[in-house]
Amino acid sequence: MQLIECVPNFSEGRDLSIIKQITDEIESVEGVKLLDVDPGKATNRTVVTFVGEPAPVIEAAFLAVEMASKLIDMSKHNGEHPRMGATDVCPLVPIANISMEQTAEWAHKLGKRIGEELSVPIFLYEAAATNEERRNLANIRAGEYEGMEEKLKLDQWKPDFGQGFNSTAGVTAVGARDFLIAYNVNLNTTSTRRANNVAFDLRENGRLKREGGSLTGKPILDKNGEALREAGLLKSVKAIGWYIDEYGIAQISMNLTDIQATPLHIAFDKAVERAHHWGMRVTGSELVGLIPLKCMLDAGKYFLKKQRRSTGISESEIIKIAVRSMGLDELSPFDPEKKIIEYVMRDASQRRLVDMDLTGFADETASESPAPGGGSVSAYIGSLSASLAGMVANLSSHKRGWDERWEEFSTWADKAQALQTDLLDLVDEDTLAFGRIMEAFSLPKDSAEEKKLRRQAIEDATIYAIDIPMKTVKKSFECFELCRVMVETGNPNSVTDAGVGALCAKTAVHGAYLNVKINAVGLKDKEVAAKYIDEAQKILEGAIAEEAAIIKLVEAKMV
Repeated sequence: MQLIECVPNFSEGRDLSIIKQITDEIESVEGVKLLDVDPGKATNRTVVTFVGEPAPVIEAAFLAVEMASKLIDMSKHNGEHPRMGATDVCPLVPIANISMEQTAEWAHKLGKRIGEELSVPIFLYEAAATNEERRNLANIRAGEYEGMEEKLKLDQWKPDFGQGFNSTAGVTAVGARDFLIAYNVNLNTTSTRRANNVAFDLRENGRLKREGGSLTGKPILDKNGEALREAGLLKSVKAIGWYIDEYGIAQISMNLTDIQATPLHIAFDKAVERAHHWGMRVTGSELVGLIPLKCMLDAGKYFLKKQRRSTGISESEIIKIAVRSMGLDELSPFDPEKKIIEYVMRDASQRRLVDMDLTGFADETASESPAPGGGSVSAYIGSLSASLAGMVANLSSHKRGWDERWEEFSTWADKAQALQTDLLDLVDEDTLAFGRIMEAFSLPKDSAEEKKLRRQAIEDATIYAIDIPMKTVKKSFECFELCRVMVETGNPNSVTDAGVGALCAKTAVHGAYLNVKINAVGLKDKEVAAKYIDEAQKILEGAIAEEAAIIKLVEAKMV
């Protein structure tokens, strides 16, 4: 499935009824999921995020732009953010299984339809731009709404689609771009000018070079009379300073247009550094719209490493560290379920075993349903082995007197966390494998062709049902290395925890082996079945030996 994200910015952030009418149009389109609606009173602007396959997204975007053009009168608009239209910008972002070039083609289709059917002048920007000058949104938006009527009369600013100036709807930019993070850093000042000093230091476009190196000297010109610029510190970052009356503070407002070139945490840290240079302090920050999970995890691990602390902790804890380190909850609560795109896209109706509490999982296992069964339980026990090894690694990483070894144990904790995650995934996957077999057996078998298809479906489902516990066998066996190292070199006060981890690993391997064996018996291809059983048997024999050796080490440590 191809997925694209659309992030239109509407020039209304105060009248919630108008915003609701616009988002209702988006939600009316089947196959589109509204992810986030983020209104701003001071900017008088709302950022909306929705996702889906290309055709439904384009339909939803058109309907939203159409509604905005009916409800928003740009001749009466005011706000802190630069703007030129009722729908100011409407970027499309490739998310899954679609190229930037393909996304740009969809942007062209959307722009053409808006221009022709709604009589709104359209400029195509970034990857969808028709010339280099229009790639940069700032060039297009220069002059804002108030200057657009005259700008459109210039030959070089003839719109890509649509004719003439629309006095109520203004002008819209439609584009295709990489994932963009809109990010504001809060300062302990009310001065826009001082906030701009920091913004100019940070943004890639930097500031004008001036005589005497001062902030107020005459601009230095090149031989063509063009002002020279001093590049800023951060690649692919646009930034300005502004005052937000709603909060009573000045902010550095940034757009991170390439999060590989400048990750979120680097933008924050550099803002802290330059604010201090200008005699100010960063008090926190805020995200506008959604953010990929990886950005938050990278940020959390970055700040943990600065503290010389282990990064091998749970995903939720890493996110908490990121939120606290960057003060993302200073102005309003930061709810990961509403701000992280992968979390927002999760289908709440898909109930996962691993999301249950301990009692719920035990009760579900004990119920009349045949799943979850031994395979899921084995995977869960394997995850506990990884968890125990990770716990010992984390305790060791900040043991008093072992400060210089924090990175060594952090590396082991990271490995443990990865194994824990993989094994927890297998808890649910084992139940899905059982479901596939049941589905295959329920296929019709009236005709010879149906019988043939049913037999093949059963064989394929059985192989899948063997592959899952085989993964559990292999992943659980990997836990022995962690447990052994933690017994040998980890915090001596936790040696028995690592020992229990080894016991869990052996149990998980043995339990999953039993599932491999019983499912392999059902295969028609006996040669393939024998290979599965033989491989699992050898791993089990190794697990029995590993468990015995590790428990012997534990016993020796306790003497």
